[in-house]
Amino acid sequence: MVDFRGAFDKLGDLAEKHDDKIDSAAEKLGDMVDNKTDHKHTEHIDRAVREIQDRT
Repeated sequence: MVDFRGAFDKLGDLAEKHDDKIDSAAEKLGDMVDNKTDHKHTEHIDRAVREIQDRT
């Protein structure tokens, strides 16, 4: 049987350890998506980026 709880715990530990890198990557990804969509969904993209950054 797969130990999902252990895997999620390890992912959480990695996210905490590399919080600044995850936040930076989320920001860059959000900017890229915003540009690709001609800034039509900026509000939603910004909210998604903030949510990612808040959870890491």
